[in-house]
Amino acid sequence: MASRAGTVALPQDLVDITALLDAYFDVAPDLGDPAQRVAFGTSGHRGSSLKASFNEPHILAITQAIVEYRGRQGITGPLFIGRDTHALSEPAQNSALEVLAANGVTVLVDARHGYTPTPALSHAILKYNREAGPGTPQADGIVVTPSHNPPGDGGFKYNPPHGGPADTDATGWIADRANQLLENGLRGVKRMPLNDALAADTTGKFDFLSSYVDDLPSVLNLDAIRNAGVRIGADPMGGASVDYWGEIGERHQLNLTVVNPTVDPQWAFMTLDWDEKIRMDCSSPSAMASLIKRMAAGADGTAAYDVATGNDADADRHGIVTPLVNGVGGLMNPNHYLAVAIDYLYRNRSGWNPESVVGKTLVSSSIIDRVAGGLGRKLVEVPVGFKWFVPGLLSGEGAFGGEESAGASFNKLDGSVWTTDKDGILLALLASEITAVTGQSPSQLYKGLTDQFGAPVYARIDAAATREQKSKLGKLSAADVTATSLAGEEITAKLTEAPGNGAAIGGLKVVTENAWFAARPSGTEDVYKIYAESFKGADHLKQVQEEAKALVDGVIA
Repeated sequence: MASRAGTVALPQDLVDITALLDAYFDVAPDLGDPAQRVAFGTSGHRGSSLKASFNEPHILAITQAIVEYRGRQGITGPLFIGRDTHALSEPAQNSALEVLAANGVTVLVDARHGYTPTPALSHAILKYNREAGPGTPQADGIVVTPSHNPPGDGGFKYNPPHGGPADTDATGWIADRANQLLENGLRGVKRMPLNDALAADTTGKFDFLSSYVDDLPSVLNLDAIRNAGVRIGADPMGGASVDYWGEIGERHQLNLTVVNPTVDPQWAFMTLDWDEKIRMDCSSPSAMASLIKRMAAGADGTAAYDVATGNDADADRHGIVTPLVNGVGGLMNPNHYLAVAIDYLYRNRSGWNPESVVGKTLVSSSIIDRVAGGLGRKLVEVPVGFKWFVPGLLSGEGAFGGEESAGASFNKLDGSVWTTDKDGILLALLASEITAVTGQSPSQLYKGLTDQFGAPVYARIDAAATREQKSKLGKLSAADVTATSLAGEEITAKLTEAPGNGAAIGGLKVVTENAWFAARPSGTEDVYKIYAESFKGADHLKQVQEEAKALVDGVIA
């Protein structure tokens, strides 16, 4: 049967919203099943009520644990809370409010009763704490989102006062305490009825949209976009950025069209992802098929927009589509766009620290290394997870941080911090600034970078592994790898710690002059992921992948 990837979802693909919400309230997790316990990955606790992994008991316990954690840390300022458009997000936010109000925590919810992108919440935390000043109570936040995950999923993420994702010390403590509370039948969880929580003196409102949208001129050259008349097509993809894009266009007088303002918890308008699932992945050609189609040249040979962009459900990821000109254009690979963004920003941000470094995750493309070298900037390579970029963004020493999964953020024009979480809206707007200032699309600029630095071929594959093998992979040392060559080239580095900060990568990276691979265990499936890249073409990449799998299998057997 032919794959339906890239085609519009059919009725049988849609989640039953009534069953999903009923299960949230009615299903209790079986704590004897590890998949039904609280577990924080790189982006919070995620699961589905239909699988007993994201239900009301989970959220009540996690929220109480966050209350206790912030108490232990002396965090006494307001807690900002926002949600995305997933069906489970509203009930989960309501459950959290019941616990927060019962514990006397000052909570700020969206003043418009709308949706809150992750970057808008990060921006709000940082703005509050900057204006409050040192020594005053600091704010933190909760984002209720499973990011780009399917419509049947829910997610719950904690951002401490630095505004970015909580580190493993925090999430580990919160998860352990939440599971403890679940095991005790939620004894120890304080809670009050929702109506009382909403009416509590400690529950207030905050205009996330205005705070974020009105501050955009401090981080982007919107004048250049406006003056050049760049035609922007912005697709919120049914996510939390839906009201933001229209306001951005109107308030800043940009030639901006909201391509699809529909919000539907089933995401019935979406085209199916590579595995025929509905997934709001704005870096996937299959999920972005509708927007790519809109950018096809019309009868006059021109595209509908100069730049078209997509965001996932909480708008922390970006997808960039450019017109096809002389065979160059279309949906950009996230690695390609990161390279262009870095090259452009470090040449056009005179207010940044001249010594600021370039931050990337260790599974991002090595063309970024070569671009950083061409700029004369130091590269800082960190493990997977945006939390590793937080210190640099706060201090200005790392004015840009980006990862291969289409997530990035960068500092304001004056070098001060904008957000410390991924900002898909910001990176999408940057594509229009780049187009306005350079007169070329980001795709054309990437072609120029490959002419200068070479054209890498990049891919990720999965390989089967047992839980024991995954555990062994996560604990490897460089000494465990005895191989001296990879795909015909001498191995120049064997890494189990990130060179940028010495933190464990939870896997292995092997590097040669023109290629590399990284292997990391999956947190949710019985597989490990192999990321690989070659500057010597697709055939060489395939050889790298085959030898990488054989090497890793031999080490973890």
